[in-house]
Amino acid sequence: MANIRDLKKDINYVLGDIIEAVYVVDAANNKQDSKEGSEIIDSAIETFDALIAKVNQRGVENRPAHLKSVRNELEEKGAALIEKINKLS
Repeated sequence: MANIRDLKKDINYVLGDIIEAVYVVDAANNKQDSKEGSEIIDSAIETFDALIAKVNQRGVENRPAHLKSVRNELEEKGAALIEKINKLS
């Protein structure tokens, strides 16, 4: 069970850090509440909800493989969101 708890923490930390990075970039560029930043934040929240729902699925056939795919999806979507943040500057 520690693996599931760690995965949930990773999802929370990664996406939370992405949201915080948007605020930092917006503040550095004097663009408080920019449209692009809001879109990235909305996307991060949607990703969080989707990934947590996948982690909580109980009826999967191969649970360890399922959790590994969720972790891989977190890495892919996190990297895509970071690319969007880099384009904000």
